[in-house]
Amino acid sequence: MHGSGGQALPVDLWIAILIIVICILLSAFFAASETAMTAASRARMHGLEKAGDGRAATVNRLQASRPRLIGAMLLGNTIVNIGASAFATSVLTNMFGDAGVIYATALMTVLLLIFAEVLPKTIAINFPDQVSLLFARLVAFFILIFTPVLFAVDAIVGGCLRLFGLRIGDHTSILTPQEELRSTVDLLHREGGVERSHRDMLGGLLELNALTVSDVMVHRTKMRTINAALPPRDIVSEVLASAFTRLPLWLDQTENIIGVLHAKDLLRALAAVGGAAAELKISEISSPPWFVPDTTTLQAQLQAFLDRKTHFALVVDEYGSVMGLVTLEDILEEIVGDIKDEHDTVVPGLRQLPDGSINVEGSVPIRDLNRAMDWLLPDDEATTVAGLVIHEARAIPEAGQVFSFHGFRFEVLRKQRNRLLALKVTPEAQEIDG
Repeated sequence: MHGSGGQALPVDLWIAILIIVICILLSAFFAASETAMTAASRARMHGLEKAGDGRAATVNRLQASRPRLIGAMLLGNTIVNIGASAFATSVLTNMFGDAGVIYATALMTVLLLIFAEVLPKTIAINFPDQVSLLFARLVAFFILIFTPVLFAVDAIVGGCLRLFGLRIGDHTSILTPQEELRSTVDLLHREGGVERSHRDMLGGLLELNALTVSDVMVHRTKMRTINAALPPRDIVSEVLASAFTRLPLWLDQTENIIGVLHAKDLLRALAAVGGAAAELKISEISSPPWFVPDTTTLQAQLQAFLDRKTHFALVVDEYGSVMGLVTLEDILEEIVGDIKDEHDTVVPGLRQLPDGSINVEGSVPIRDLNRAMDWLLPDDEATTVAGLVIHEARAIPEAGQVFSFHGFRFEVLRKQRNRLLALKVTPEAQEIDG
């Protein structure tokens, strides 16, 4: 019977309206729970669970079985949405006849979109941890109820996928946990949640197992070494004139490293002979050199430094030729940034110009340049700035040549034989603005 003006609605219609309201509230609950549970901080939940919070333990358990969680929330949402729409259609067709179907469709679309989707999900995405803790036990209850149905749904879905040659689990994430964590840190930095220095520390720590000693070593062309055949007095003078405490000793040819001389050992021995440098026996003061392959990861080398209680190693290639040297400080700088002392320049080989461009030595590592300038130049194919230009140009450029790639303009300032000594690098956006 159709309703008319001034006539009270029958009790069964009021019950139907109440059921519609309950269904919308349940739909909001399922939508908010799914969003909150998937966005909640696993680290914070783990910390709360260790502190004895039972709700956090429930959230962790639910997140561990995410497919069941999402399946249960979708199932519950579907049931209550269909139920709400069916009762709304019944009520409105009872009141307005066949036109009630149109009214029910329009009304439920608005109600479900606003109050069962957008509003609850907006709250959940802004307060995921709080919402997860609030609804944890209720979500677990519904998952328990829906489990038999979910098993049936999983079986049907799996069968349908197999018909198309697909299997669940074949398409897993292509990112490693380290890459996912690094991407998360970068995202938080862009959103202002993590400072640049902290981002660099976390990124450096995550990359210790991806980088090798050849990526951070001091190249042999920049090594400060001493000829072991020099008179002891000259060796003492060279050690005192150097800014380094450990210096490799070579004999006959520079690549024939026969030992490493520590300034403290030299001074101690010099004091023992009353300052008579001519009486020193350098071969007895120096320590044997330690050679490591250039393919050693920074994580392995860091552990090796700790195990051997030493801070210095020489890097060799597969043929045994010395490529450079690596120190404990080089590895630590990958985590904490450059470690400066009174002998260091502010940024070795790098000078920033007033127009925003920089003059940089060709031997400066790309990683150091990126960290100093907060740039993102690729370092997969080349280690140094000069190497990057040569790789991209597919030739050895001449002085004065200019190249543009990766959003930067590279101008070769100085060249010596086949080496690019100095370049000017300008972000193209700044060049256009200028």
